[in-house]
Amino acid sequence: MAVAPMDTIAPAPQPSRHAAPAGGNRRAKINGHLLRLPFYLLALTMIAPFYWLLITVFKPPRELARTPPSFVPQAPTVANFYDAEWTPKGVNPGHLAGIFQRYQVDLGFWRFMLNSLVITTAITVGSLLICSLAAYVISKHDIKGRRTIFLLIIASMMVPWQTTLIPNYVIMRNLGWLDSYAAYVVPALAKAFVLFFLVQFLQSLPNELIQAARVDGAGEWRIWWKIVLPLLRPALAAMSIFIVLAEWNNFLWPLIIVQSDEMANIPVALARLNSYYVGPDHQGAIMAGGLLASVPTIVFFVIFQKYFTRGIALSGLKG
Repeated sequence: MAVAPMDTIAPAPQPSRHAAPAGGNRRAKINGHLLRLPFYLLALTMIAPFYWLLITVFKPPRELARTPPSFVPQAPTVANFYDAEWTPKGVNPGHLAGIFQRYQVDLGFWRFMLNSLVITTAITVGSLLICSLAAYVISKHDIKGRRTIFLLIIASMMVPWQTTLIPNYVIMRNLGWLDSYAAYVVPALAKAFVLFFLVQFLQSLPNELIQAARVDGAGEWRIWWKIVLPLLRPALAAMSIFIVLAEWNNFLWPLIIVQSDEMANIPVALARLNSYYVGPDHQGAIMAGGLLASVPTIVFFVIFQKYFTRGIALSGLKG
């Protein structure tokens, strides 16, 4: 029987000293999940109301009034958006008006979506332009008293915004702007937090870039438009998320200044639809309106999420 030479026999593989045992990896994964358990619970508390909104939208009126409630629609329907069998005289009691049939204004529910879109866009664009210009002046210009001005603006964030409701209402009434887009937009353009954020962002940018543009003969308006605004793009995108979400969901101020249904935004329109006299079988149409109102904000956040995280990371929040 032939014996293989010693130098041709492959040595048995030795276990790596750095390889972690299988049990250790399993314990590390379990510990990781346990550490993330509070985040899972927090996510559940945020997802559960949206899930209830979603299933309520597709429940028929009879199922909405059922006790105990069902967590899955037994007979899914889109009648809460539009019910073709509903009549204003209520001949068929098993059918109720959908969200697109409940408002006697031009364009129906889409009128309020359009109002919210116009108002939110105007406030977002206007406040970002104004705050970016003010941040450029405060952070890159050596003007007398700029630190005092900046501290006064920051101090305004400590004043509860509810204290400005009555003064702002009086101003809007004296100007004749009640029940108009101007009453929505003008008081909301000044945002101290946005200015504070943009100032911190600009302070992290080198002054030599601005000085080089001035040496080349660029004016201050051109520097702001051609240099400062492009550099502020991540910060502006981050701030736009906060402004859009706040203004899209704004309720108290529009409730005070709006007198007609035509000028209502979505929160006011849904609040007027709901009341103590609306039974549980009517909640499907209200939930349908809430679902439609939430779609634009979700889409906006998904699109600008990367700019949001980048803006937060690059800001530095320097003093």
